[in-house]
Amino acid sequence: MAKVSVIVPTYNVEPYLRECMDSIIGQTMKELEIICVNDGSTDGSLAILKEYAEKDSRVVLIDKQNAGYGCAMNDGLDRATGEYIGIVEPDDFVDRHMYEDLYRIAKEKDLDVIKADFYRFVRGRNGDYLKSYDALSRDGTGYNEVIDPKKNDRIFSYVLNTWSGIYRRDFIEKYHIRHNTTPGASFQDNGFWFQTFCLAERVYFVNKPYYMNRRDNPNSSVKDRKKVYCMNEEYRFIYDFLNSRPELKKYFMNVYSMQRFRNYFTTYSRIDRKFKKEYLETMSVELKEAMNRHELNREYFTKMEWEKMMRIMKNPRSAQKWMAVSMTARKVKNLIRNFGREKSAARKHT
Repeated sequence: MAKVSVIVPTYNVEPYLRECMDSIIGQTMKELEIICVNDGSTDGSLAILKEYAEKDSRVVLIDKQNAGYGCAMNDGLDRATGEYIGIVEPDDFVDRHMYEDLYRIAKEKDLDVIKADFYRFVRGRNGDYLKSYDALSRDGTGYNEVIDPKKNDRIFSYVLNTWSGIYRRDFIEKYHIRHNTTPGASFQDNGFWFQTFCLAERVYFVNKPYYMNRRDNPNSSVKDRKKVYCMNEEYRFIYDFLNSRPELKKYFMNVYSMQRFRNYFTTYSRIDRKFKKEYLETMSVELKEAMNRHELNREYFTKMEWEKMMRIMKNPRSAQKWMAVSMTARKVKNLIRNFGREKSAARKHT
């Protein structure tokens, strides 16, 4: 049996796929199962995956009609046989020590989930990587200790994703944790990581980066402005999950609402200007529903976030104008601050 099954959900990523596959094939841990799910790619991705499958017996190729990210991931989970499960997006790549290091800690600590810090990167004009370090915990706490999310829900405020760690497969199968399968949707990793954190009892964070997350793929879902309400759909999926498990809902409703509306704010900042008014009106309705159900806890939001929500509930159009002015003011403030730092640095060198 493989120690780690690595799932690679693949759709039209020909320019990046070899770099991704080479980083997995070249892992210092050799006891891998590499499950590549080709989700109906129309470029050369399938041919590349076939090439790797012919060269390396650890590569398992699933070729299927396009059904979306959630379905592709679920097919990979159904096929996995390893002790732990990892996920690599096909336009990203990983450090060659990632799975050996994380598996060793997971076995030593008997973990359900282990996650590590990561890099976000773009390719520079000369081919170099321009990368920035992303720490899961912004204040540096919570690392290198076993955490039960029911006893420490502040970990839901960390930078969360599905791909920077590994999951015990027996744990995943015990609760049959799977992705949402709404056709054409995005952000379906949200429901997966939320389920894992609600159901896990032993979670661990490592303050070392292994995963390289690409930010220069023009086809990435983070740059697709058409999918305006995909995040809303995903959080309805999570809400249904919590409603189906009342024993978990009492622990995690506050962090659910926190993550839900923070992601809505991110969506609002991302979508095209012509959708912003409509999106705030939808958010206003959903906020009022949550408030009426007593699902908003002020302690879980910053002062600014709470003010935004109150304004959106009261008058979405007025809130839109206020948010635009506030955003402009913050940008100006940051420019002044950065200019001051540059000027101070220049004085030190003169």
